[in-house]
Parts: sequence; structure tokens; C-alpha cells
Amino acid sequence: MNALYAPSPFYDITSRASQPLPLLVFSSCWYLGVTLDVTEFRTDENAHFQVCANFIKMEDVLSSEDFGRRIICDGEYGTVCYVGTIPPTSGLWLGIEWDHPLRGKHNGSHEGRRYFTCSQLNALSDISLRGCEVSNAGQKVEILHSCPNISVLNLSKNLLASWENVADIACQLKKLNTLDLSENRFYPPSHPSLLANAFENLTTLSLNQTGITWKEVLQCAAMWPVLEALHLASNGISSMERPVNCLQSLTLLNISDNKLSDEKQLYALSELPRLKQLIITNNRISSVEFPVTRFGCSTEFFSSLTSLSVDGNNVSLWSFINELNKLKRLQSLNCQNNPLMESEKNPGTVRQLIIAKIANLKYLNKTEILPEERRGAELDYRKFFGIDWLKAGGSHKSEFNNLCVMFLVEHPRYTALVKKYGAPDDEEIKSLQPVNLKNKLLCLTIKCPDKPDQQPIKKNLPDSMSVQKLKGLLFRLLKVPGSELKLTYESSKMEGKEIELENDLKPLQFYSVENGDCVLVRW
Repeated sequence: MNALYAPSPFYDITSRASQPLPLLVFSSCWYLGVTLDVTEFRTDENAHFQVCANFIKMEDVLSSEDFGRRIICDGEYGTVCYVGTIPPTSGLWLGIEWDHPLRGKHNGSHEGRRYFTCSQLNALSDISLRGCEVSNAGQKVEILHSCPNISVLNLSKNLLASWENVADIACQLKKLNTLDLSENRFYPPSHPSLLANAFENLTTLSLNQTGITWKEVLQCAAMWPVLEALHLASNGISSMERPVNCLQSLTLLNISDNKLSDEKQLYALSELPRLKQLIITNNRISSVEFPVTRFGCSTEFFSSLTSLSVDGNNVSLWSFINELNKLKRLQSLNCQNNPLMESEKNPGTVRQLIIAKIANLKYLNKTEILPEERRGAELDYRKFFGIDWLKAGGSHKSEFNNLCVMFLVEHPRYTALVKKYGAPDDEEIKSLQPVNLKNKLLCLTIKCPDKPDQQPIKKNLPDSMSVQKLKGLLFRLLKVPGSELKLTYESSKMEGKEIELENDLKPLQFYSVENGDCVLVRW
């Protein structure tokens, strides 16, 4: 049975007869907006039914089992929403909820008592008919008359097979901007441009699990002249072509859970002028390359892209991250569940390297990158690869810099970091060489700012000590449970700022704690 158009028994009151007729049948959520007129039916000598002003009295005709039955009166459709008595009158009475909002006169109450509630179908803006076996629009303009203000419509997992049927529904909803057609199956329309008026205000469209190909998307795109967000998850898409004169207003594209593996497929999307968010999670992408004129330049590809999600792909090389730094507006990156994230024993090290390699990044794996974290990551990167920089032709005197191409390919941001912070000095580079434990010790002052009676404590600690182990040490010194401790530190290089040691698993060197710094302890 079709949920939008199905044969249902109803009563034609004006013809005084009961007969089955085709009716527009909605799910319960569609009954959210009509006003009430309660009309009376009485039996007299000359007629089986007589239309009166306020109630329907059906003493010997209907029973309580007729709750929900559809009726028609003078061409107006309605639904039986109350079957019962209305004191002090006798007999069985019906309360009718009319489809047309101007037909009713009351709101389901009589003489101060409410018998049922009407819900203003004409004011409804967000509706879901998921899994309701919808196959077409039903009677002509019935949707327009019943619920013209719908802006968000979910028709996923139904029996829709043609875009013409979808257009018949959409053309009656002039305010429709969000449409979910996932888990239906469509054949391409013969003349998609002729259906564009039906979707003239549509900005968000979901076609997940529809089996649609990218080629079919481009064929249908003429129907969606102002589309901004398109969801195409789980469609088995493995190849893409460049959109020509279509999808130019797209700002979000979700092609997750497909079969994209060749980096060249992404180039098909790279010239979309307004694309800000690209979601390609759970595909098979392993690499990408954006040609530029020289090292350190930005690419013109993806000129508006600010957010990229590549979780669950096959990214294993740092060259992928290097290439993302060429995207001039990229601010948010999600890249979890890739082999690259397991390339270092310490996950914090991977995070540091990504932050240092992508200059404009503000969010990594849904976590904000604070200025202190970026500064620490870039300083550590500059220090960690300082020896490689010297061996590749780097020099403290810029006029003698002659870096080899191989180093620039592997570390394209290193030159920018040297300009930002200066060249790494000999002491920084030496600190990375194998030395005895004594030379790795940090002389730190431990203070309790909220406990003025507690005297400062000086300790020599290895920079490899984790925050968790430091808390264990402080537990023994201060007799306070480690789980209650909150640690920050102050550096002479950043006067007036406290940097929180928030991750128990990270070593002191991760936070760039240096000799002579002060650790602040609170509980």
C-alpha cells in the first residue's frame, strides 16, 4: 500500500452513503495541524444523515471502532478523532479534524472540556515519513492545501522510483529546503532541467544508499539549481568526473563509505568554487598531490575548502600531510584510523608533527589547537629536524642556505619555521644527541600557589618523565592523591602565562618544559 495514496474506506456525508474511495493518507505526524469543526448528524424521517452546525451524532451508524476513519463533507476531507459521548446530550458523537485549516471552527473542545487536540498541520515545518511505503504524491495539490509550510522532509526508505514523482511532491512545498531520499532507488529523469522548478529552494539533499553513480549525480544536477549540501554515502562510487556548469553552489559534499582510491578522483572536485567541507571518510585514499610553481606556495585547488575528513582511509605517508599545507584555507582536519596515526609509538608525537606541518590548522581530530600547543609543536619540529636541516645545506646565516630538494620535499614548512623562530641553535640540536642521563635532567621549581604555607621544592627531573609519573612523585611529596592534582607550568620565555599539563601520558618534553621552569600544583 502506498502511504501517500491508498484506497481507504470513508464516508461521503453529502451523498448520504458509505463507500470506499481513494484518499490521501498520511502518517500520524501529518495530523499535526488542522482546526476543528464538530458537525452534528441526526436521523430524521426523510434522510439517513443530516448536516447540522456543531456535532456529528451517529447513534446507530458508527461505533467506537470508527476512530480514525476518513470522511468527506461538501468536498472537504476530515478525520474522525473522537468517538464518544458529549454530556449532557445522549448518543454517540464524533469529533472531526478537517484537513483544510479554514474549514474548522473549534480546536477540539466543547463548553470548556477538551475532547481531542488538533495540531495545526498547516504550520508544520519538519516532517518524517521514513519507511512509510510512499510511492507518489497522491491527489493533486492535496499536500499544498494540507501542509504548505514544510521545509524539512524525510522520505527515506520508501517506494519512490522516479524523480518525476518526487518532483510532484516537492513542487507543492514551496518552502522545502532539506530533503532526504536515502534508501530509495531512482532511474534518471529524461529531462532533469524541466523539474528544476520543483526544487528551486532545495539547499540540502541526502541520497545515501540509493545506488546512484557520480555520473548520474551530474546528470540530475540540473534539477538542483541552488544546492549547497549533498550527501552521497554508501553508494559504491569509485570514479568521479569534474562538474561542468553544475553543483557550483555546493559548500558541503559527503562521499563517505564509498570506493574512491585514486587521488586523481579528488581533482574532479577541486575546482568547485564554494566547497568548504569535504567528507571522504572510509574510502581507500592513500595519497594526494597538488602541483604548485615552487616550494612553500599555496595551490589554487580547493580554494574555499576549510574542513576535510579523511578518517578510515589508507594514508600512511607524511607526504599526504605535507600536501594539505598547500590548501590555503584549510582549518579543520580529521584523519583518525589511518596507518599514519600509528607510525609513532606516542600518538602525541603524530599530533605534534601534523600541527607543525599544516600552518593554518585550528582543529585536529575535533580537538582545538590552542596557540600554546601550536608554538610547542613548531618549536619541537624545528629542533627535532635541526640536524637534518644542517646536513641538507641549512645555515645560521641565511646567505649560505642552500637546502637540497630532498629536504624541502620532506619538510616543506621547515624554512618558514626558521623564519618564524630563528634557526635552531647548537644547544637545541645537541640536546637531541645521545647523552648521559645527567644532561637530560631538568631543574624545576615546584610551587603550590593556593597553599602559601607550602615551601617551594626544587627537583631535578628527566624531561622524558610523563605527567602521570610526576603526579605520583608529588603524591609522595605532598601527601595529596595524584588524581586530584592539576598541574601547570610557567616559563621565563612566556611571562604571565600558565600552560596546563593536561595529558597524563605525555612527557614533560612534549610541553616544551625547560630547565629552570616552575611547575604549579593545585588540588
